[in-house]
Amino acid sequence: MSLDLFDLSGKRALITGSSQGIGAALARGLAAAGAEIVLNGRDAAKLEVAAEALRESGAVVHALAFDVTDHEAVRKAIDGFEAQTGPIDILVNNAGMQHRGPLEEFEAAAFDRILQTNVASVFHVGQAVARHMIARGAGKIVNICSVQTALARPGIAPYTATKGAVANLTKGMATDWAQYGLQCNGLAPGYFETPLNQALVDDPDFTAWLEKRTPAGRWGKVEELVGTAIFLSSDASSFVNGTTIFVDGGITASL
Repeated sequence: MSLDLFDLSGKRALITGSSQGIGAALARGLAAAGAEIVLNGRDAAKLEVAAEALRESGAVVHALAFDVTDHEAVRKAIDGFEAQTGPIDILVNNAGMQHRGPLEEFEAAAFDRILQTNVASVFHVGQAVARHMIARGAGKIVNICSVQTALARPGIAPYTATKGAVANLTKGMATDWAQYGLQCNGLAPGYFETPLNQALVDDPDFTAWLEKRTPAGRWGKVEELVGTAIFLSSDASSFVNGTTIFVDGGITASL
């Protein structure tokens, strides 16, 4: 049946930055599609709370704490997990951060921090996981991009730069790794109600602007990202490679 293409039973998915927000929602969604889940974050205690909550739904869940910006720590954690537990079939590079401020006043240290968290982490974790996927001749990598992959907004130029870079790194991954049986794609959320966006959600002026600017007329719900994530993680996307799918209520389609 065609629906079998979306079945993730027997697959194991690592989602970085998955103790809350979009990462946690994607973990719940992939688990509901049958995947075994590996949650990741830096705070081991917070991660275990999230893992236990997901286990209560019946999912098989592992908590793997490591800093996605530390290349050696990433390699050690991924190699150790693969050796002790088994293969990671799906990687969702979701870890990210935001820092707002006028570009002319943006601190160099903050710029470097956002580059490391949003871009370098995709390289570090992507490479560590892909080396095992390449050896097996199969794997799915989903890099979380953003509406800012395509658009800019005042006060977040460095974030916009990082998300543009993630989309192009995704193309590079596909170009290098498709020959080994990997599919590497991007998922670009629009404006969603998450802890990262809470200040904007709570700002009535911004929400009024967003509702007018977005054809769908509202904030997105994180659960609305799950269908695309399942598609990009499953056999249904076996010949989809190097592309970025926008899930944004139409905001990038309109002026």
